[in-house]
Amino acid sequence: MVMADTESCSSRAVGFAPSQRRKQREKIEVYNEVLCRLRDLNIEESTFPAFEDELWAHFSRLPTRYALDVNVERAEDVLMHKRLLSKAREPAGRPAIQVRLVQLRSAMDGSQVESVHMKFAGKADAQCSDYPNKKRVHPPPAFGTSSDLEFVHNAKRVVKDMEVMFSAKPIHYRLMHEITISTNDKPKLLAQLTSLLSELGLNIREAHAFSTTDGYSLDVFVVDGWALEDTEQLRNVLVKEISKVEKLSSVRSHAINHVRELEKTGNKLNSSHVNMPGSGNDVWEIDTSLLKYESKLASCSHGDLYKGTFYGQDVAIKVLRMEHLNENLRREFTQEVNIMRKIQHKNVVQFFGACTTPPNLCIVTEFMSGGSIYDLLHKQKSGFKLPLLLKLAIDVSEGMSYLHQNGIMHRDLKAANLLMDENGVVKIADFGVARVQAQPGVMTAETGTYRWMAPEVIEHKPYDHKADVFSFGVVLWEMLTGKLPYENLTPLQAAVGVVQKGLRPVIPQHTRPKFVELLERCWQQDPSLRPEFSEITNLLEDLASR
Repeated sequence: MVMADTESCSSRAVGFAPSQRRKQREKIEVYNEVLCRLRDLNIEESTFPAFEDELWAHFSRLPTRYALDVNVERAEDVLMHKRLLSKAREPAGRPAIQVRLVQLRSAMDGSQVESVHMKFAGKADAQCSDYPNKKRVHPPPAFGTSSDLEFVHNAKRVVKDMEVMFSAKPIHYRLMHEITISTNDKPKLLAQLTSLLSELGLNIREAHAFSTTDGYSLDVFVVDGWALEDTEQLRNVLVKEISKVEKLSSVRSHAINHVRELEKTGNKLNSSHVNMPGSGNDVWEIDTSLLKYESKLASCSHGDLYKGTFYGQDVAIKVLRMEHLNENLRREFTQEVNIMRKIQHKNVVQFFGACTTPPNLCIVTEFMSGGSIYDLLHKQKSGFKLPLLLKLAIDVSEGMSYLHQNGIMHRDLKAANLLMDENGVVKIADFGVARVQAQPGVMTAETGTYRWMAPEVIEHKPYDHKADVFSFGVVLWEMLTGKLPYENLTPLQAAVGVVQKGLRPVIPQHTRPKFVELLERCWQQDPSLRPEFSEITNLLEDLASR
């Protein structure tokens, strides 16, 4: 499907260093093939001087998975996605929706290649045509699967001349609707859309969900259950209903912000005075039958972490073990869900939903293919070079600044809870012990991990968000050295040393003075002397620019 022997249509460099990842190379190959196909089709837009850069910007703002999944033989669909995302930038253009009929290919015969899509479709019903040997009059779906590729490769192995084979064996096509939606990205969006489609009587046969780097969504659904001749009516209904959902989300957001403002000023809010729309769990509650488990990533005494898929999107599934469930774990689980469903930032792991009905307690988030900063450090057995360290630290600082601005303390900040996506962006994870801070200095419970814990937390003294700043200072040291803090001490010995002797990790010689100064400010004994994350971000950016 991607270009191999042909000359690139673009002037973009396609040479790669050995260290560059295979997926990034494939992304550029897909970009080049789409560009070539658009020009071969004489699409006027593709001849404009700035088009190459605009098309590459489109691929760059979407995850690599988009390029790997999209059907390059339908290059026009990439252009359609680009236009919808552009339209979604304008408030008047949201939601940007395209609805069309698509043809899905069934098996060539009973003994050869299975239908790619019939595994979703089941038996044909009155709303879906199923007919043999009819010339394709509608396009295929925008996104293929590995099964699509297997179909083509198997066909080529059977006979070189595809047309001879197609004339010899009946090909069955099935008509369904493909719905493409672009709007502002937000927490719970995928759950909201799937719930809405279900309420409209649509059966989702395929789903592909993408988030852009600048805060927009591109969600594609292949559905049946709607009269084939009423495509325009379906689009009109979707525009109306999704607009309602977005207005409801806006009202909810204003209500939440109002509550936070009251909390910041110390005012109490009688819950009977404000009825926040949709504040129940129906929007983000996940049906666990829709989750597909692929592999176990990690285990601990009270649960397991899996890689899986949800409507075709890679996800991480955190499952609680019921046999170890106690009141403390239940409280942590509830707190993590309550916090994650309210937040969204490019440097915080995205929450998709949760199942809160025993015995299937789980939390579903985006899958971070790059693993944790801790794992990366210990694989290379050394710290990061300063330019990379500063880039990663800025990501963490911006994420923490967002959390603190929204009154949330993480309380367990360490390299193991910082995850990296496929593009090298760091995101903060694991909100099991995080808390919403109503007033400064009211928390006294010891929580977190001793080696990263602020002295006031270890001593059970009142503490505030500056405890996270102390932990961040230890994380900076981790990334600088690649070592475990106080590696020659037990966690308890380290805690006693931090409180009673002012113990801090040893900063390597020849570390840049400004960086040393930042470390020492972050782990000041007096919390009031530690900087805010907004200031930390500015200091890191200044260091990175030198």
